[in-house]
Amino acid sequence: MQISQVRDAIATAAAAVVLPDGIGKLTSSGFTPDSIVAPHFFVAEYTQDYDKAMRRSLDELEFTCRVLVSRADDRASQRILDSMLSGSGTASLKQAIETARGAPGEYALGGLAHDLHVTRVQGYRWYEHEGTQYVGAELMITVIGEGSS
Repeated sequence: MQISQVRDAIATAAAAVVLPDGIGKLTSSGFTPDSIVAPHFFVAEYTQDYDKAMRRSLDELEFTCRVLVSRADDRASQRILDSMLSGSGTASLKQAIETARGAPGEYALGGLAHDLHVTRVQGYRWYEHEGTQYVGAELMITVIGEGSS
């Protein structure tokens, strides 16, 4: 798998969420940005397990992604974040990202990986990014794919 391409494809999939009226569009990036326009989703750290099958035929990556929301109004911000962390709905990051799995028998992320799965949410808290406070959370995404490509 080409990790930078996988990261960008996850960010592109996340950008498909539809937020409530008046919120604006979710911005996203496949890397940790210097600065953001909230609400923002980005692919941050990852771990990689090599050789999950013989002859470099399968690697497994776990991406830590973050979503940050402006905290202009703490209650409203957390409601927006909650809608993005829901398991389904037009604002659901899980639903938007897992749509990139493709149809049965197709590779995920436009052919970049065998499969992906949004496994959990963690770290729901206040985050500081470039000196600004946001409410946010982390989404963990497991991606499996060809190790030799």
